[in-house]
Formats: sequence, structure tokens, C-alpha cells
Amino acid sequence: MYARGEIAKRRDAVGIEDIRDLVLHLAADAPPPSWVRVENPRSIQKVVTLLIPGLTAETLSLPPLPTSATSNPNLPLQIPFSPDKQEGPSKGIPFIASTFSHACPTFAPGDQTRMHSVLSAFFQTPVSGEEKKRRILERVASDRAKEKSPLRYVLSTEQMIENEYPLPSYISETFEKGPGWVETPQSSEESSSPPRIYAIDCEMCQTEEGKELARVCIIDYESGIVVYDKLVKPGRPITDYLTRWSGITAESLATATTTFEQVQSHVLSILSATPTPVLLGHSLESDLRALKICHPRCIDTAIIYHHPRGRPLKPGLAWLTKKWCGREIQNRGEGGHDPEEDARACIDLLKKKVDNGPGYGEFKVDFESIFERMSRARGGTVLSAIVDRGNPSTWHGGKATTAIGCKTDEEVLNGLLEVIPRHTFTFGRFTSLADALGWIANRSSGDAPPEPSTEEELQAVLSTLDKYLRQLYESLPPRTALVIFSGHSDPRRMAELNARKSAFESALRMGKTLEDLPKESWWSNADGRALEEEVVKAKRGLLFLGIKS
Repeated sequence: MYARGEIAKRRDAVGIEDIRDLVLHLAADAPPPSWVRVENPRSIQKVVTLLIPGLTAETLSLPPLPTSATSNPNLPLQIPFSPDKQEGPSKGIPFIASTFSHACPTFAPGDQTRMHSVLSAFFQTPVSGEEKKRRILERVASDRAKEKSPLRYVLSTEQMIENEYPLPSYISETFEKGPGWVETPQSSEESSSPPRIYAIDCEMCQTEEGKELARVCIIDYESGIVVYDKLVKPGRPITDYLTRWSGITAESLATATTTFEQVQSHVLSILSATPTPVLLGHSLESDLRALKICHPRCIDTAIIYHHPRGRPLKPGLAWLTKKWCGREIQNRGEGGHDPEEDARACIDLLKKKVDNGPGYGEFKVDFESIFERMSRARGGTVLSAIVDRGNPSTWHGGKATTAIGCKTDEEVLNGLLEVIPRHTFTFGRFTSLADALGWIANRSSGDAPPEPSTEEELQAVLSTLDKYLRQLYESLPPRTALVIFSGHSDPRRMAELNARKSAFESALRMGKTLEDLPKESWWSNADGRALEEEVVKAKRGLLFLGIKS
């Protein structure tokens, strides 16, 4: 099945995008990949793809990946099958060894210092040239027909989740509110009048407990009138005013009497109008986090305008304003930023976008959801399903025929058993193994990953996962392709080094020198090399392919 000669020619191992393209070949009508050969692909009735982070050679009791200079670490490895020789309880996941003949090494996307999203790489595929032309013609017709309204740039729920926005609970359960958080109330009344749009910008200062809100400015989009501008009295002693960026000084805050709670309450009252107002800002999720407010309707100039090198990079506000509005902001040097100036820059950028159309300010690389691609299959629309933790219908499963949200792996299993008979392509993700290994951190709360489970607890998780996979496999109809991949390896050391690097660079940007910092917090060339090595390790994963006869 694997084309070893083709894999041997490659610089890197099979990528997540290669797995995606294989799935599209099997489930839709995409071209065949070069690294694997499938005889009679049209005879395959269903495709089931499972993402199971934590499947490593160690947890599966497989031989380690080759590391010698003379061996190619990208080639598929034969899986030894010797269950009769095992004594006592089986280790790992015996289902893998009894079902698949090979484990194929994979490599996650990213650059030298970071690993990018495995889910995004799998669920997003480049648009074909033919489809790109069709979309351009459709966009031109749409731009001519549509009223020029800023509301067309309100972020979708999927965009907000992808950019880590704090969403209200009635929109999505992906964000966990900590103490002191509030959310804009859900509007119960329909209104024929358009919603107000407010540009907002917040500035921060450093306190003993971290960064805290120091100033907030809100401007009405239509009139340009400042509707709210307050300095905030921090609740804790200030250790750094961050004047170089915030524009806040000891003198300016000396007369501040408004507390954070009062500011939060006032901003929330502005956002609680009917219809629900739209907030406009640059990297607006940071301002919402500073205010501890969850809001459902946002326009973000860091998203509707593109970085010249494409996603996931985001353009800076000063660069955007100079590039597309022809004027300079944030040029006060050590005087720092002015939140009113930044908020007005966002207003100008949105008005430019409205006047010139959606393509204005884009350096576009066209991608689409694999579910959109499946909907255009020549043999007819491919019925697709996704079963995942959280609420996949508001994220990567938004274009799927069916999307089921789950809270546990057992619910994922039951969801898969329910949807597979009715769909051609099904995706599911089991995360309890990664959780047991201590790989998963709560990104919304900023908590560190939990401690790994004990050996006994880990074996129990592996045993349960083995049982789930066997039950799922037994339910599959004949001629079903089963694709299982892990996505990546242990990311914790990579994340730890990146956090250290970020803290060091942030301290230097704040004007601190090496003498101001403890030596253990310095970032050296050796640390940089260690980070690159850990990124390579974290990107490694495994792939298992099979077809049920």
C-alpha cells in the first residue's frame, strides 16, 4: 500500500495535508497521492478518520523510530504482531498491532520554533484553480449587488473560536469564564434598525499579579464621537506602567478613581443595547480579555485585513494604517500608544474596507473546508459527519452534513456508532489519552497542563481506548477505509521553552536590560537550538491505514 520509494525521496515525513488529500481521494474525487497506492479506490464505501493524540511508539509498545544516520526515519515501520508471547495484562493498544501492518511516521505543520494546528491543516484544503476563478466571478457579482455595509465583516463563530475570542456561553461552550468574567446578555428582541458599531481600544499596565486594565476608549463608528474614555485605578500595586506602549504614566493614573469593576459595568451596559452592538478593534480578543467581557458580535481589523505573508500571521495596526490609509500612528516614541488614535485607525480601516470591497487589504491564499470540497464531488455531494469534543458545528465542522459535540470519549464513540451508517465520510477525535499523558492545557484559562497520570491510570485509559476502537471497528461495514493518526507527539517541553522565550523577549521590549533580569530567565543561542530540537520532536506523529475487508 505504501509507496516506499516515493516516501524515501521526500525531505520530510508524510504531512497532515497528505493525510487530508488521501481522505479527499477516497471520499471524493481528488487526485491520488503519490506516497500511497490504493487499488480500486472507487470500491471503498466509507471513510472513517480518527485523530488520537498520544499514540506514540512508547504508548503502543512499538519499536522506537529509527534514529541512526543510515536509516530513513520517514519510512513506514512494520508492526510486530506477537500477542501470544505476552504474559499478564496486555500493554498499549493491542487493537493497533492486530489490525494494521505498518505505522507510518508523520510530521505536523509549523516553523522552526512553533507547531501549527493539526486540525486546521487537516480540515482546510487549497482551492483548485477552477474553483478560484468561479469564486472571483462570484465575488465581483456579489460586490456589485450587495449594499456596502460594515456588518458583512462581523466575525463568524468559527473565526472567533480560531482566534481564541472569549465567547458568551449561549454562542459556544469553548470558553470557560473565570472569576470576575461577565458576558453580554443574549438579545431576545428582534429589531429592524441596524446595530450600533463601537471602536474600542484598551491599554494595560503591569502589576504584581500581571497585566491589568489601565485605560479604555470607545468611539461611535458613525459619528466619530468618543462615548467613553476612562483611566482605570488598578486594584494592585503597579510594577511597570509600560509607558512605551500604553502611554500610561504615574502622573496620568495618580488622579484615577474609577475601578475596574465600574469600567466593566459601564462597558457592559453599552453593549447590552438592542440590537446587540458590534465591537470593532484590532486583535479585539485581547481587549475583551482585558475587560473580562464575552461578546458575540465583533469586527477585527487584524483578521479582515491580511498579513502579506498570509495566515496565521497577523498584521500590526500601525503597518495597516500606513499601508491602506496612508498615515502614520503610534509614532510618539517613548510616549507610547494613544487608545483614541488606535480606535480611530480601526474605524478608518473598516470604512476603507466597506468602500473598496472584501478583497481590499487581502494578500489572499485561497483555502476551503474539506467538507466544502466534498460537496462538489463529481459523483454527488458526499455526506459527511464530525464527532468531537466541544461544539464542532461552530468550528471545523461548520460545513459538515452532521456535527455532534461531546464531553467524553465514550460520547465520541457513541456518536461515531450513530453517524457512520448514514455518512460516507466521518471524522472523530479521542482525547482521553493525551489528557492522561498531561498534554492538554486549558488555553482559555491559561492553566498549565495537568500532571500525567500514574502508570496504572494510563494503562486503564489505554485499555478503555483499545475497547472503544475494537467496538468501533466491529461495527464498520465491509470496504470501509480506516485512517487513524496521532497528529503530533508530546508538546509540553516545546511549549515551556516558547513561554520562556516569549517572556524574555517581552521583558526586552519593555525596556529592561540583561542586568535587570535574573540569569535563569535569559534566552541564549543554546536555548534557541534546544527549542528547535523540541519542535521537531513534537511534530512527529504516527499514521495507520487499513481497509476492512
